[in-house]
Amino acid sequence: MAAHDPLDHVVDHNYLELPWWTPPTYEWKVELPSILGVQITRFMVMELIAAVLMVLILIPVVRHISARAVSRGGFMNAFEAMLMYIRDEVARPAIGGHGADHFLPYLWTAFFFVLFNNLLGMIPGLASPTGNVNVTAALAVMTLGTVLTAGIREAGLAGYFVGLVPHIDVPPVLKLFLWPLMFVIEVVGLLIKHIVLAVRLFANMFAGHVVLAVILGFILVAKGTLFYLVMPASITGVVLLSLLELLVAFLQAYIFTFLSALFIGSAVHPH
Repeated sequence: MAAHDPLDHVVDHNYLELPWWTPPTYEWKVELPSILGVQITRFMVMELIAAVLMVLILIPVVRHISARAVSRGGFMNAFEAMLMYIRDEVARPAIGGHGADHFLPYLWTAFFFVLFNNLLGMIPGLASPTGNVNVTAALAVMTLGTVLTAGIREAGLAGYFVGLVPHIDVPPVLKLFLWPLMFVIEVVGLLIKHIVLAVRLFANMFAGHVVLAVILGFILVAKGTLFYLVMPASITGVVLLSLLELLVAFLQAYIFTFLSALFIGSAVHPH
């Protein structure tokens, strides 16, 4: 078997890796094209697959729910439970009442897009785009745009940014000095919250896949009799950690959606 770095599976490439079971490479590589000067990468392909899965799954689920008072079937019930949980236990408590329903399309989309991208990395030959900080940064920017839009729509452009600064009960002379300082701190804090939103998702997904790749990579460096001891231990460890990664995939999608809802709620209700 040709030397191969297991960490190659957790970074982006301009090709797809399709598992195969015969020497010498144990995989097929499909080169991805460049379109209008933009190189297509495997993370882009995974994001497209996640988006297509959302369309193929969620639209029939929503139509099924809308047409029946009670959903039928475990598959439909599972997705309805997730949709209702995001609405009743995340969006409405964080944003407030039925006003939260206005933001549900974004929150539902963010949850399932992150979830599907997380789960794609559990399939051999595929990858988790959420393990790339550029992808999570784009998601965080969309949450920031939603937060700013919600706040400005609620209080107006000037009202929203003025409302970022809490009430300061100090003499007017000190307030002239403190208010601009507090304003800068609050704006920077707003940006930092969304940077952390991106880094949290990226770090958790990337670290999980790196650990799996390293443990599986022990097989590649083991030689002789040691190979027959390391191989079953590595495979067992990867299987058990993969079960944990399934939990992490759902948990990180929930955390991203929950924090997005909190940020939107703080913009709509600055008090």
